[in-house]
Amino acid sequence: MAYNVLVVDDSRIMRDMVAKAVLMSGLDIAGIDTAGDGKQALEKLRATWFDLVLLDVNMPVMTGEQFLVALRGDVVLRDTLVVVVSTESSQPRIARLRALGAGFVHKPFKPEELVAAVRLLLDAPREMAEDLP
Repeated sequence: MAYNVLVVDDSRIMRDMVAKAVLMSGLDIAGIDTAGDGKQALEKLRATWFDLVLLDVNMPVMTGEQFLVALRGDVVLRDTLVVVVSTESSQPRIARLRALGAGFVHKPFKPEELVAAVRLLLDAPREMAEDLP
């Protein structure tokens, strides 16, 4: 199955780096799009189907955490796979993101770390979605 991926980061350079890592990852990628903040990302997700979101946390307008809460609260989008790709080091915040069903990869990252986090989500049972708000 080929995946449509949305890369969400306020840094254009980082969006390009993450997109390049995804393309080099060996995952079957149908397409990649980008957004500069969580609000843009939600708009894109409501207009186009994406299988996977690679999400920064610290962004203007709508943070990654705010985006993730909104995503999980949306009946149509709630099961979208999300891997947070961030420099975030706050363990309580990382725990909250994981509790919302997101994988986590620290920046800077190796492409194989990103692939491992994605594959872990792909292989995980989706029962958790039933427990989300």
